[in-house]
Amino acid sequence: MFALDSRLQQDTLAIGDFPLCRLLLSNDANYPWFILVPRRNDISELFQLDVADQQQLWLETTALAELLKDLFDADKMNVATLGNVVSQMHMHVIVRKRDDAAWPAPVWGKHPAKPYDSEQLAAIRAQLRVVLTEDFTFLEG
Repeated sequence: MFALDSRLQQDTLAIGDFPLCRLLLSNDANYPWFILVPRRNDISELFQLDVADQQQLWLETTALAELLKDLFDADKMNVATLGNVVSQMHMHVIVRKRDDAAWPAPVWGKHPAKPYDSEQLAAIRAQLRVVLTEDFTFLEG
């Protein structure tokens, strides 16, 4: 049974599932900041995934980054795995714009998180529903 790290549960909103990863939205309206978490237990590093899962993670990451770049008219996409605070394997996919709150610096710790209100969250979910493929399952919430 897949279990999401408690810090990720606390700081994100669940959007849905790709074949491998749970898609989360960081609850920070300063940036469209998405997080992919492979639904595998006891994985903290990319190399701990088997080859098929590594390839699937990369497919899901690049497809999501490309979709978000177009959807949000990004100037730059930041894609990274860090895991210094949350050890559970996760991939950040962050839309960056030259006029965002932290540009050009990293988004981590730059500004206090500004939680999404219900209208903003509904708008993002609606945008994603239009562009995500049939291999994505939306979670209610």
